[in-house]
Amino acid sequence: MAALWTLLFCLVWPACLALTPPAELPQPHNLPPVLGMNSSDGSPSVDVPMALRVFSMDYHHVQAPFEIVLWIMLASLAKLGFHWSGRVPAVVPESCLLIMVGLLVGGVIYGVRHSAPPTLSADAFFLFLLPPIVLDAGYFLPGRLFFENLGTILWYAVLGTLWNVLGIGLSLYGVCLLAQNSLGDVSLLHCLLFGSLIAAVDPVAVLSVFQEMHVNDQLHILVFGESLLNDAVTVVLYKLFESFLRLPTVSGLDVLLGGCRVVVVGLGGLFVGLFFGLLAALTSRFTSRAQVIAPLFVFLYSYLSYLTSEMLHLSGIMAIVTCAVTMKQYVEANVSERSNTSIQYFLKMWSSVSETLIFIFLGVSTIQDVHMWSWPFVCSTLLLCLIWRASGVLLLTAVVNKLRRNAVTFRDQFIIAYGGLRGAICFSLVFLIDDFPKKRLFITTTIVVILFTVFVQGMTIKPLVELLDVKRKKRALPTVSEEIHSRLIDYLLAGIEDVVGYWGQHYWKDKFEQFNRKYLRRFLIREDHQARSSILRVYQELERREQRGDEETPPLVDPRSHSRPLLPGEMDSIRRILSRNLQSFNNKQTPAYSRHTLNQDANKDRMRKPLHRHQSLGERYTFTQQAEDGEFSGSGRPRKGLSRSHTVCSISPRPVFQETSVSPASAQTAETPNSSSTSREDPVSVQNQTTVGGAPRKHLSFVLENEEK
Repeated sequence: MAALWTLLFCLVWPACLALTPPAELPQPHNLPPVLGMNSSDGSPSVDVPMALRVFSMDYHHVQAPFEIVLWIMLASLAKLGFHWSGRVPAVVPESCLLIMVGLLVGGVIYGVRHSAPPTLSADAFFLFLLPPIVLDAGYFLPGRLFFENLGTILWYAVLGTLWNVLGIGLSLYGVCLLAQNSLGDVSLLHCLLFGSLIAAVDPVAVLSVFQEMHVNDQLHILVFGESLLNDAVTVVLYKLFESFLRLPTVSGLDVLLGGCRVVVVGLGGLFVGLFFGLLAALTSRFTSRAQVIAPLFVFLYSYLSYLTSEMLHLSGIMAIVTCAVTMKQYVEANVSERSNTSIQYFLKMWSSVSETLIFIFLGVSTIQDVHMWSWPFVCSTLLLCLIWRASGVLLLTAVVNKLRRNAVTFRDQFIIAYGGLRGAICFSLVFLIDDFPKKRLFITTTIVVILFTVFVQGMTIKPLVELLDVKRKKRALPTVSEEIHSRLIDYLLAGIEDVVGYWGQHYWKDKFEQFNRKYLRRFLIREDHQARSSILRVYQELERREQRGDEETPPLVDPRSHSRPLLPGEMDSIRRILSRNLQSFNNKQTPAYSRHTLNQDANKDRMRKPLHRHQSLGERYTFTQQAEDGEFSGSGRPRKGLSRSHTVCSISPRPVFQETSVSPASAQTAETPNSSSTSREDPVSVQNQTTVGGAPRKHLSFVLENEEK
């Protein structure tokens, strides 16, 4: 562990020196003039160096990629050191430790250069670091849980975000009016702009904390889905208020057009992502002869959807999430298993590196000279963020619980409200604000809120989950039987909704599955990769989950693998117990169900004895004296006392008996001395051996024991 931190320090120090401005670097005195230029008048010429150099260095030629590699190496070693730091991961979240490493690196850089360290620019964050994280979250999004809770997620993400933005913005404007001396130059639109960025719940911080706690699936998808869509709403509102600030006056028509713009931006990103997702699925259909480049199309189309949305001023987050969700099932069916593994590991690696860099740069960027402090504004912002989020979750959940079958419990509501962690989204947005006198105050307040939510709430949420005994996630992967029963219930509920005329989520889900199976899968998936059976498709999906170790599921240990073989005496004891229990089960007075005798006499049913045992195929019926005396009627129908389990054992359709009555005389005539093997054969068994269409029938034969003996 000490060697790892030593290596980390050895990388930090060259990185700090590498970030020294070019003006401060010492210039050598005997450098030769640049080839091809005259040193006096700048005219082209050919200069010959004074002497041949054995060793030379040109750092500026590789400065940009060299520093990028150093930062990635620093972030990776910090993450590696975190997981090898003993019991620290059980107490401190990974995001907290990475921010602490960033603070340390920023302090070292500030001490060496005596100036502010480099900050994470908004363009670098939104164009290079955020897309891999959102793509990984959308590609591995649990589709069933997400779409089952989509209404609740949209309820929290849209109405909850509007509630927080308006509540925080208006409340902060009231604080500014009360403190006219220090905050009098902050307008209402500036407060609403700051409220829109400070209300952004960061999915990076939420994922890094909630994945370590393994909460139940419903709570995890509500928090994560709300944070994912919350970013799209907050970015749209931020750009809307930013446009309002640049207008000379804001009228009612501008507000109406702003509301229309929010809808257009959200739906536009949705349709852009849907288009590129279907295009990626269609392209993957023709990659059978070039499987090496098949994973490349997943990354290219996803990133292209994000860039296209940003170019059209639409929601890039919505576009890349929709693209990932749309193309996943079709791409996985078209490409090989090795390509699927490559996609999964590359997405995880790419998102992990981006997440680590974001948290380190959050710590580095905190060491700045631009801070401005105001106790009323900072404390009020921190308190209002907690109050408005908690009140919004309670009010919105009280409404949505009336429409949900599985209500969100109070414990889950507390975790949802407490899990509103802020991160790099609001940190990047605050630097995009146009310059005005209180911009430095906004930056300082944003950093304080981020550090408080990540350190205080992120470190205490795990003990609170254990204290409140919140339901945890089922660690084992579902079996094929569980998936089949789940689909059976889905079909049953869809049929019930169709019968009663209610168009619920199961009805629309069933209609989409029919459309998907009839049109989309036939058009987007190759013929040789289309599963003919839905059970086979379920099995393939579970097999892919098991291969990639989905959601860090621990391997299932078979309890029989470490058990000793049973001894012969133990086997005999088990056989005796099973035989005794089976005999007791057969002795139960359980009448068989028959739709022809629903109103039969209870006493008569109680006196009937069920069948005890049956023999192998091909044997004939043998009847006791009790059966000959009237257990079977003259119509040739079998007795009603046959248990249901024996009728299920038949390997052929139920025999069709003749309805004509058989007299006792004819039965006696059938008994001849020459046919001793059939002397005790009932006319029913003779009828069972008749042929239908020239093919003989085979039925199970039963031996009836005399119960009176």
